[in-house]
Amino acid sequence: MSDFRLRQIHLDFHTSPLIPDVGAEFDKKAWQETLKLGHVDSITVFSKCHHGYSYHPTKVNTMNPTLKFDLLKAQLDACEEIGVRAPVYISAGLDEKDAVEHHEWLQRHKDNWMEEPDFSHAGYHCLCFNTAYLDKLIAEIEEVMELYNPCEIFLDIVGERSCYCEKCRNDMAALGLDYNNDDDMEKFKKQVYRNYLDRCEEAVHKHNPNTTIFQNSGHVSKGRRDLIDTIDCLELESLPTGGWGYDHFPMSAAYARTQREEFLGMTGKFHKSWGEFGGFKHPNALRYEAALSIAQGGGCSIGDQMHPEGLLNKATFGLVGKAYSEVEAKEPWCKGAKYIADIAVLAGEALSGRNEGGLSDTGANRILLETNRLYNFIDLEDDFSKYKMLILPDVWKFDESLKERINAYLAQGGKLLISGVSAVDENNNFCVDTGLKFIGENEFRPTYFIPKFDTVNGTTEYLMRAKNYRFENIDAEIISDGQNPYFNRTAEHFCSHQHAPNDRSLTYPTAAIKGNVAYIGWDIFAGYAEYGDYHIKELVAYAISRLMGDDFTIESTVPDRGVTTLLQQGEKKIVHLLYAHTTKRGKDTEVIEDVVPLYNVDVKVKCDEPKKVILVPQMEEIDFTYADGKVSFTVPKVEIHQMISIE
Repeated sequence: MSDFRLRQIHLDFHTSPLIPDVGAEFDKKAWQETLKLGHVDSITVFSKCHHGYSYHPTKVNTMNPTLKFDLLKAQLDACEEIGVRAPVYISAGLDEKDAVEHHEWLQRHKDNWMEEPDFSHAGYHCLCFNTAYLDKLIAEIEEVMELYNPCEIFLDIVGERSCYCEKCRNDMAALGLDYNNDDDMEKFKKQVYRNYLDRCEEAVHKHNPNTTIFQNSGHVSKGRRDLIDTIDCLELESLPTGGWGYDHFPMSAAYARTQREEFLGMTGKFHKSWGEFGGFKHPNALRYEAALSIAQGGGCSIGDQMHPEGLLNKATFGLVGKAYSEVEAKEPWCKGAKYIADIAVLAGEALSGRNEGGLSDTGANRILLETNRLYNFIDLEDDFSKYKMLILPDVWKFDESLKERINAYLAQGGKLLISGVSAVDENNNFCVDTGLKFIGENEFRPTYFIPKFDTVNGTTEYLMRAKNYRFENIDAEIISDGQNPYFNRTAEHFCSHQHAPNDRSLTYPTAAIKGNVAYIGWDIFAGYAEYGDYHIKELVAYAISRLMGDDFTIESTVPDRGVTTLLQQGEKKIVHLLYAHTTKRGKDTEVIEDVVPLYNVDVKVKCDEPKKVILVPQMEEIDFTYADGKVSFTVPKVEIHQMISIE
């Protein structure tokens, strides 16, 4: 995309028809001044919202009954005058007006498709793209293209959904499919969604082939390139306080950047999540979240919600401006910069197109993030040879194709870390030379880990709640042992409050290294995601360090809650160092408030000998040394985010 913007606003405007004087206070000059206050260069504006009403005159839908003018055109014109990009939003999967008027268009669920729809509670109802609703939606899209010719159409609340409405059941029967069969439903819903995607693309591009389309499903599914290929610019919805948490976006970005050169990290100005009026997060939180987006190689999108009167809240855009003024100053070192990765995680989510990774992917992401490693998440279509090391967390059962590819990668010098049943075939044999003989799942749970290397708390027995797998050693180096409890906890056999202690009568190997391959005999990544024991991270980090040796592209002394990334921009290498102190507020909301600076952060980067090392955007040169192919320097202070240009 030639007009990619790094400082975007996603402006929600889901407005009930019961609210009077919608848009009455809109003022072009005030709109423009407020956008400038926020240092905004792109804002998504609404054609149609979840309530189902349009915000412009329409022949194919109904304009919000209390709106008296073309609000969409007024917003588009105001943006164009000041050079602000303005994608147009259309609610696709939700249209409450049509849901009430056309029950036959509703998505029906398997367990209640015969029941009358329930409209007794506040909220929206999903519509089915296999009904006449799709024809109406396509007409709405075409009308927007004809009237306004926008730069982008943003379609929301979409995806492959199982539906048991009368139309879907009849159409499945006509195709010889059984709607009670889950595999048949899986096949049919993909056909329905593909038809929706094709018709949207035709509706947009026959009017303007340069208009981009974004289909928002809330998540970019790893391994579903057939869906990703329908999206021009990926927008990664990840509101940390809205349930995603602060480690979700780095994992989402770690895959998105392998699929698109340009992508957005979408957070929100809200204390919690979408739909808040009067909800604000601390400016330091938004400063960190915007910095995290550019540090991962993306642009920024901040969610807001406009008051029905048509006014942008100046306090909100003052908040946004504190983050975006910093992004604007840093943009010269962000445009065209590409993330550098040493390690690739073959995402469990990409396994056969099903989300089987789950906790295993999450655990791998957290360990790599907390140990400040450079990594991507990849799928089976990626080129393994681009990475120094592959991690296959917990779940990867090999077929012949993957076996051949992994062994070819190892033959070229690649490093491999596997765990659980990864690299085990259908006959329970390792598909790579681990120097081990796989036995199978341990009947005991939990088990105990005994390291053969230095750990923070020394050599002792550490509790491992994750599923354990037994193996025999043939010719590998054992890096950890294990023991079972005396018995599994049952009504007849229990000890103390939780589990039985370790039984020292039997000690067996639990992790090993042979050549370029390390194997850990637990679902260790899922275990870290679920329980977070520090010794789990120690074991994984030790295995990674043993395999990688001195071949990490970057190392830093940023602590575990910090983030270290490295991007290439032409002949420059751009280091990003981030740190923010998070606190739990309320029941489950992780917030950022105080700035806790880091001082004298040591950084070492593998690169050609530089001419200078500069703190940017401050343009302050700092001292460095160069030896053994690495530049070393100390960053005096990191206050939320510091960039360093190695030139």
